[in-house]
Amino acid sequence: MKKSLISILFILGIVVTAQAQYTTLNAHSHNDYEQKIPFFTAYNAHFGSIEADIWAVNGVLFVAHDSVEITPARTLDALYLQPIVKLFHQNGGKAWKNHPSRFQLLIDLKTNTEPTLSLLVQLLKKYPDVFDSNTNKDAIPVVITGNRPEPADFGKYPSNISFDGHINLKYDKLQLQRVALFSEDLEVYTMWKGEAAIPEKEEKRLKLVIDSVHRLNKRIRFWDAPDTAVAWKKMMNLKADFINTDHIEALETYLKTNKN
Repeated sequence: MKKSLISILFILGIVVTAQAQYTTLNAHSHNDYEQKIPFFTAYNAHFGSIEADIWAVNGVLFVAHDSVEITPARTLDALYLQPIVKLFHQNGGKAWKNHPSRFQLLIDLKTNTEPTLSLLVQLLKKYPDVFDSNTNKDAIPVVITGNRPEPADFGKYPSNISFDGHINLKYDKLQLQRVALFSEDLEVYTMWKGEAAIPEKEEKRLKLVIDSVHRLNKRIRFWDAPDTAVAWKKMMNLKADFINTDHIEALETYLKTNKN
């Protein structure tokens, strides 16, 4: 009996260790379209989350951080959807041919929820095998952030569309099912710059927020976080689920060469 108990604890220890291990699937490519090579740099690094900001202009969805940066060639379809569709077909209906995981596409609506979100829904409907898990269990999850609808309106949109949650909003059971993760501004909780230690009071507050999200069985990421190895390590110690970065190659190397 004693040996069996030890064996069980050992196995549980392995499981806990495996769950705590961070990989590039825990990495989020913040404002990915500003990379020299949008999408592919993060995709080739096996990032688990890739972000694109979109603007609806005359019925077309463009990718840009600010409206003055919009150019005819930089549409959501050209920069993200078509490359993803092509890869899915090459990989037999999966994100990566020899990898069981998938990434999420976090789409930040910069223009009003409507008509922006409805335009996106119509665009995604062209590729149900790629973006609809009701058609393909390995489909890419699409998560809406930015100018998202009110929680009471989540049900107006197809079930393959999920939403980024607000910590300060209350969701009923059905609404919470449509929340894929919570994204928060780190500067709401601390002005820490990733150099000295986070003040103890602020770190405890961060931990309480992270734990509250985990009790809902949801994931969390922080934006406006310092983008350095020290900060990445702290976010992992605090058990934030996604590490936010603008430095894809640096974070990829860090996650692959450092034990965490």
